[in-house]
Amino acid sequence: MLGALARSLFGTANDRIVKGFDKPVAKINALEPEFSKLSDDALRAKTVEFRERLAKGETLDDILVEAFATVREAAKRTLGQRHFDVQLKGGMVLHGGKIAEMKTGEGKTLVATLPVYLNALEGKGVHVVTVNDYLARRDSEWMGRVYRFLGLTVGVIVHELDDEQRKAAYACDVTYGTNNEIGFDYLRDNMKYRQDAMVQRPFNYAIVDEVDSILIDEARTPLIISGPAEDSSELYRRADTVIPRLKAEHFEKDEKNRTVVLTDAGVEAVEDILRSDGLLPEGISLYAPNMVSVLHHVTQALRAHKLFSRDVDYIVKDGQVVIIDEFTGRMMAGRRYSEGLHQALEAKEQVEIQRENQTLASITFQNLFRMYPKLAGMTGTALTEASEFAEIYKLEVVEIPTNVPVARKDADDEIYRTLGDKTRAIVKLIEECRARQQPMLVGTVSIEKSEELSAALKKAGIAHNVLNARFHDQEAQIVAQAGRPGSVTIATNMAGRGTDIQLGGNLDMLVAQAEAELVTRIADEAQRKIELERITQELKAQVERDRELVRAAGGLYVVGTERHESRRIDNQLRGRSGRQGDPGASKFFLSLEDDLMRIFGNNKVLDWVQKKGMADDEALTHRWLNKALETAQGKVEARNFEIRKNLLRFDDVMNAQRQEIYRERIELMATEDVSETIAGMRRDVVDAVVKRTVPEDVYAEQWKIPELKEEVKRIFGLDLPVDEWAKEEGIADEEIKSRLNEAVDRVFAQKAAQYGPDVWRQVEKSVLMQIFDQNWKEHLLHLDHLRQGIGLRAYGQKDPLNEYKREAFNLFEDLLTGLREQVVTLLATLQIRMEPPPMPEMPTQMHEVHEDPALASSMSDDPAYDPADPDGGGVATLQRPRQVAKGPADPNDPSTWGKVSRNAACPCGSGKKFKHCHGRV
Repeated sequence: MLGALARSLFGTANDRIVKGFDKPVAKINALEPEFSKLSDDALRAKTVEFRERLAKGETLDDILVEAFATVREAAKRTLGQRHFDVQLKGGMVLHGGKIAEMKTGEGKTLVATLPVYLNALEGKGVHVVTVNDYLARRDSEWMGRVYRFLGLTVGVIVHELDDEQRKAAYACDVTYGTNNEIGFDYLRDNMKYRQDAMVQRPFNYAIVDEVDSILIDEARTPLIISGPAEDSSELYRRADTVIPRLKAEHFEKDEKNRTVVLTDAGVEAVEDILRSDGLLPEGISLYAPNMVSVLHHVTQALRAHKLFSRDVDYIVKDGQVVIIDEFTGRMMAGRRYSEGLHQALEAKEQVEIQRENQTLASITFQNLFRMYPKLAGMTGTALTEASEFAEIYKLEVVEIPTNVPVARKDADDEIYRTLGDKTRAIVKLIEECRARQQPMLVGTVSIEKSEELSAALKKAGIAHNVLNARFHDQEAQIVAQAGRPGSVTIATNMAGRGTDIQLGGNLDMLVAQAEAELVTRIADEAQRKIELERITQELKAQVERDRELVRAAGGLYVVGTERHESRRIDNQLRGRSGRQGDPGASKFFLSLEDDLMRIFGNNKVLDWVQKKGMADDEALTHRWLNKALETAQGKVEARNFEIRKNLLRFDDVMNAQRQEIYRERIELMATEDVSETIAGMRRDVVDAVVKRTVPEDVYAEQWKIPELKEEVKRIFGLDLPVDEWAKEEGIADEEIKSRLNEAVDRVFAQKAAQYGPDVWRQVEKSVLMQIFDQNWKEHLLHLDHLRQGIGLRAYGQKDPLNEYKREAFNLFEDLLTGLREQVVTLLATLQIRMEPPPMPEMPTQMHEVHEDPALASSMSDDPAYDPADPDGGGVATLQRPRQVAKGPADPNDPSTWGKVSRNAACPCGSGKKFKHCHGRV
């Protein structure tokens, strides 16, 4: 009560923050008359002026008012749009490195131009991050008109660009791109072998559009670049035949945690089936150590059949299993489930099974975006996740008031006994709205549910559009016209997010469609232009008439067919109606058979409802049910937050190692001569060998001289008289170490003299970089295996995270030790029989993976479809490039062999495969 009284007197903390922007907004408004009188050139010259002032020591905050006034005037001249006062406030929130929550239709895209322009003046680059390629392209072209007018350069990063195009885009003042592309570019850059081949500049400032989708929904799984591993597709097919033969008592399924396990009876049944199929020897258990691969394949086949449903979790398109994003309903092309689950689904659906893969590089969105010195975001729904933004990203959420009060009427939820009752109620409401020409947007939670509702509407004779992953390409067009009189649009979750639903229809898209049709019908450009002008005027008048008709009918009516796991997703759907003060309405329909209520609901409340009894088609509303629903959603939100926090805790361990490795790697790339680094490695290796075999403070009789002699021969290829040295009077470990260093230095000096300093310097760098990357790749594989099994330590009363930190640190030490020894051994024993190789190039046959967030509990190491290698046959190995043969191949001269396949017989005639002979690194 006291808190409510205080808020009524002093306002909330959010109110005070927003009110604090009133003075700068007033100053910007005061400059408007002056700036409107400037010529285009004079307005453009402001950019040069601002940069000069920054160079003289002024800060961005010092020039904020004038910069915002400049952008507002430029937007009026280029876009015909003027920033509202609340949009200026939103821009200030973004400039301050916070999240601006602005309702749908409030013009977030335009708001971003203010802080983007201001921060781009420093010349360090600004990234605007979007959720898909369509929005990145659209916004870079649309808002790019403002930036280009003011003399800034604008780039866009989309999937199909090559490295040169990406480098040019990142070099621009303003760069639009998707979260995935920016993340994968970061990983790819740290796999390059030349610094000038890297495409990104150091991160500076990023504004994340739909920040809740990217930093929360998408952040449950890491980005991964991987390369092909061994092919085990036949084992997946054979394991797939086992599951249909199991009975209900053979497994236990937990829908809440999305797990399924074999019971004791199930294990026996599976073992019997496997023995009859010849996959399990007699007398051997499925859990025997040598049967771990078979167990893994059976487990994944069980998950594929019992936890994943076609047209809900994935679809089959063009002979491929494509994941459906549980939050947006969009197809996630190029993403695959981890740990062989995707292969199990391919076996289940009897499509081609792509090979499993090994991780080459990975990073989480949390650690990617926390690398930006300054980060901001904007969305229509962030307050429900404010605590997570604050804890993970140190981002404060500020709610910006709407320019015009929201006129949407939000009705109470209607709850029905069965799914059938609910569907009939929805169809009845749609018929009522169509009778008065009120447009409707109906949100569903899966493709399956959208198609079931579509079938019910077809049966009722109601025309409608269905927007889900099957119609992904028409997404923007369908959503843009969802506000036309009497239209009915069924959308899976938040499909079409980022495209406004304008009452009466979207004039720009209607004109674009008309123009495309005219191009095919009228060849003469002048005639086509006249006809387009006429059609544009007709469409403008039609949209205006339709807008008034829709407003009179009550505006856009949004219907939710289920409550989502997250309140934020429900708010996003509801927020599609009532933009810019338009009238609108929303209502959610639920049933006691909905997944959320069934899996996460309060059983006592549900039991009470069922005991009370409900007639067919009877709707029920009760505060207890609303409370049960909120509790269920809160449980899921808390669970998903824990998943993301847990992922981040483990990735933080790897992130520290990743940062160190990437820093060292960039330093190596920038160094022409790595001989000092190699010399340091030689001394470290000598120190380690001597310390191991000739320890300090022990008698000479306890020295392991035979082992030392053998190690020196193995590592350096030297047969030194260390046994004779050990017999000398008064010799100590330091003297032995000194003699070894001198002998090894002589070997390397001889090699440099033999091949020439330039050639040897190039060889040293090439070998160092290749072994560096090979060891890091193997280290990531070890960390993957460690991560998958570390949870079992909890049974021994040990904290899995602490155990992971300790084990990961030991693995990292082993990585560095092994790296030094391998580099020194290879260089000491290397014989060059050809011209010096060029620096190796980054592997081209790689897969980019961002696993479905629904499976966030596992770390992904599976491949994704690579457009450059549709058969998945490439091998992502780092190998020394070889010269192209210029004449007949001479078995004794490798320089004449040209490019030899790694699995082909070696041309030298040894009878070995090339990769085990002359092709060995």
